[in-house]
Amino acid sequence: MRVRWQGAELTFLLDPEDEIAGEAADGHPVKLRTNSCRVGGVPDDAHNDLFAVAAWTVIAPWTRERVTFDRAISSELAQALHDGWGVEAGPTGETARRAGRTLALSYSGGADSVAAASMVPDAPFIHFRRVSHPRVPNRWTHYRSDVLARLAEQTGRELTTVTSDLEFTLAEPRPGYPEHHAVAVGALLLADRMDLGGLAFGYELGSRWLGGDRYLLRFTPDNPMWAPHGAWGRLFAAAGLHIVLPVGGVSEAVTMRLALESPLRDQLRWCLRGDGGPCRTCGKCLYKEIIQAAVERRPLDTPLTEKRPVVQKWLRKPPFGGMEMIEYGIARIPDLGPLGRAKEYFPDATEESTAWLDRCYRPAIDEIPEPWRQPIYAYIEKNVGFMSDEQARKVEEWGS
Repeated sequence: MRVRWQGAELTFLLDPEDEIAGEAADGHPVKLRTNSCRVGGVPDDAHNDLFAVAAWTVIAPWTRERVTFDRAISSELAQALHDGWGVEAGPTGETARRAGRTLALSYSGGADSVAAASMVPDAPFIHFRRVSHPRVPNRWTHYRSDVLARLAEQTGRELTTVTSDLEFTLAEPRPGYPEHHAVAVGALLLADRMDLGGLAFGYELGSRWLGGDRYLLRFTPDNPMWAPHGAWGRLFAAAGLHIVLPVGGVSEAVTMRLALESPLRDQLRWCLRGDGGPCRTCGKCLYKEIIQAAVERRPLDTPLTEKRPVVQKWLRKPPFGGMEMIEYGIARIPDLGPLGRAKEYFPDATEESTAWLDRCYRPAIDEIPEPWRQPIYAYIEKNVGFMSDEQARKVEEWGS
């Protein structure tokens, strides 16, 4: 792959061995549609390694043997690319970037993101907003990135909004991040200006330790996407921008509770559709409603019926991503409505058997880089508490 940055526009050309059909780090198939994208609201004088990592978040699924950047990168970054993906990267000759002192939060406005914001109250927000691509028609017009950006502006926190059309580099399955880490392109290119040494994400226990939604549905201490010693963690660290997961040890039940208790509750929005409010009919609305109803111990409130595909998703036989939260909901929701049949697969679900999901898995705190670990630890200790050894084994035996 040959990469060129012109200002904040990325263009890339495939080498003969590259392919347009690839996989993201979690094994999800992604197909290339176009070879350019733009990033707005960022400077053009970032360290070369930051430009390289930003490009890699876009092109990684389709690069096979080598990547040639239009500017020299550090040997440390080249080594991280080789160790993580087996590619030869160059040219080299740049001095490695030193980590800054500031922690920023990649802020989406969803429950996990708002909970993370509570744990890092001094962190500025960097919000990614999707915009249209000049050469690719937008066939997903119901995605209301304008609504999400407007809500982010209402938080009162220090905010930088970055715009990009990079999600349209995908032909299939729909506009989306080539890699989950592509949401960080703005933060990467802003890292020098903002003196960033860490970037916090709202990825929680399921994504970090239990295999997430699309990844291996088992305990994954070596998760290549989010473990500090994983491929992406080492790559970001080589560019002086450490990945930080404040909520990496807590479940979506905890992040939902913390978000509902947050001063940012009025700006909370996980639905990607609808203008005046959540659509209440998409899969994400249903999933989050299950979690919120469980946290509030009330009946499920949804207009959906059992026949809808988004409901059928949660009525199938386990295992599946998010399974732990369905079991948590079954143990706490007095009336599951169209999801009542899900109890058949979780006959032993009780509040006691799922109580581990109300606490924090301590090794997740140990992963947080030293400059930011203690305040997050103190917050968790005061507001959440830690799993017992027996509860921690629930995490460590997941999927076995």
